[in-house]
Amino acid sequence: LAGFGPFGEHAVNASWIAVQELEKLGLRDDVDLHVYEVPVEYQTVQRLIPALWKKHSPQLVVHVGVSGMATTVTLEKCGHNVGYKGLDNCRFCPGSQCCVEGGPECIDSIIDMDTVCKRVSALGLDVTVTISKDAGRYLCDFTYYTSLYQSRGRSAFVHVPPLGKPYTAEQLGRALQAIIEEMLD
Repeated sequence: LAGFGPFGEHAVNASWIAVQELEKLGLRDDVDLHVYEVPVEYQTVQRLIPALWKKHSPQLVVHVGVSGMATTVTLEKCGHNVGYKGLDNCRFCPGSQCCVEGGPECIDSIIDMDTVCKRVSALGLDVTVTISKDAGRYLCDFTYYTSLYQSRGRSAFVHVPPLGKPYTAEQLGRALQAIIEEMLD
């Protein structure tokens, strides 16, 4: 499970706070949970994501990012390879504006996000869960695509809104817990 560090106007990244909340709550006993804070840096992502897949050989990796535009917890269906023009925290952007030279334009998660959304919504949590096909062509989408490419689709990405807009850290942690347990099912 990975959240992101600070960037831009997000001095405190809600994704990392939500990941830490989930870590406190935990997942069911048969889940070996590892959490990471990922710097908002393209080159670090290109090294770190493959290294984590190699180190842990996980069944699933779930990335969590913040979206300043989001008002719901959003399940991302796919990652995109091209269109990366925004500068990261190191003021860097890939010259090719892509994740993987020659990789497919889009990679879908093998997880049925529509079903996960329906089942989590039916739990009656005080959080709205929605679906998206565009993770934004910045570090979130870049990380998601990199992980999907590495894992042949065994990755997921969840966008959360900034803290307090409208959800608390506790609400986001509980929502992540329900979403990840549903994904594992």
